[in-house]
Amino acid sequence: MFTQVDHIGFAVHNVEESIAFYKQAFDVQEWEIIDMPERHMAVGVARLNGVLLELIAPTSEEASFAKYLREKGPGIHHIAYTVTDIRASLDELKARGVPLIDKEPRPGIHNTLIAFVHPKGAQGVLVELVQHQH
Repeated sequence: MFTQVDHIGFAVHNVEESIAFYKQAFDVQEWEIIDMPERHMAVGVARLNGVLLELIAPTSEEASFAKYLREKGPGIHHIAYTVTDIRASLDELKARGVPLIDKEPRPGIHNTLIAFVHPKGAQGVLVELVQHQH
């Protein structure tokens, strides 16, 4: 089902401050900032050897992960894996009894479709499926 690690999502309080930290501490210099007002978040992304680092910051309390950040603080939020056919993957997971957050894929950044698997179905890890559209 998984073909590779697509990205690692980090919950942060402020995208610009976190990018500045990654530049200074780890010499990760090339970043793109994506504002997603419809999801109440800002995202900073950098690619390292094909794996995206994704810094996500809520822009309001309506962001889906705002409560998570408030309760747990900044850190790793999710890991995302590339799949070839996201709908088939969701159907397969459902058939296997794996609880899903998203029953249907939704648009993600960089022309992708995404869906989340509930952490209860992934040994406590929030897993995101990503299908790149061409």
